[in-house]
Amino acid sequence: MNSMNASYDFRGAVALVTGGASGIGEACVRALAAAHAQVVVADLTLEAAERLAGELDDGSGRVVPAQVDVSDQARVEALGAHIEATLGRLDLAVNSAGIGVTNQPVVDHDPEMWRNVLAVNLDGTFLSLRMELDLIRRTAGRGSIVNLASVLGHRGWAGSAAYVASKHAVIGLTRTAALENAEQGVRVNSVSPGFIETPLLVERHDAEARAAMGALHPVQRLGSPEEVAATVLWLLSDSAAFVTGADVAVEGGFLSR
Repeated sequence: MNSMNASYDFRGAVALVTGGASGIGEACVRALAAAHAQVVVADLTLEAAERLAGELDDGSGRVVPAQVDVSDQARVEALGAHIEATLGRLDLAVNSAGIGVTNQPVVDHDPEMWRNVLAVNLDGTFLSLRMELDLIRRTAGRGSIVNLASVLGHRGWAGSAAYVASKHAVIGLTRTAALENAEQGVRVNSVSPGFIETPLLVERHDAEARAAMGALHPVQRLGSPEEVAATVLWLLSDSAAFVTGADVAVEGGFLSR
């Protein structure tokens, strides 16, 4: 077991990770599986979810692939129904599905791109959260949910209006859901990563550009998906039992400048 997960044991818990087949979502799936949770890897690309599940599953069915488009209410609700019918419960959830946007100032921003980014990052988080809250409350009675926000949910960033707006909204949504569900025993928090060295970032930016991004952080480097996943696991665990409605920044000092 990875040392960052050694203090957590989610044995007996069922966890859902959306956007779970790559990047931060994949790191969360790996960490939860290492901590003995039964994990549903939900992704837009079923083949990617199946590959990860095939790698991690030990033959017991503890890592289960699923396909979902989080921007589609019917598909999100179908995923919830599938989890209830096949696994019987939901205890934990990580809403990691999201997309970025090409560099477009507001005056030139394509409205269709705006709607697409908000549909995935905000509507997708809302639809997933709505389903997860209902399922956790009915089947497990208590649980924990973590939404993936961003440091850009705390700052403006020229050229990324849709992404910035969506992540500001995710933090507000998280706080509201936390207030509404605290008495029912469901905690809802968010994590705001800085710039993280995911496969997508490596694919889109050369080494020089990645070094420049790293230099934006006082620690002078990019973060890793595993570092974000470690914080997500803490928020999901009983070690964070008194934490709800919080946004935890995992950003190497980015927001302190």
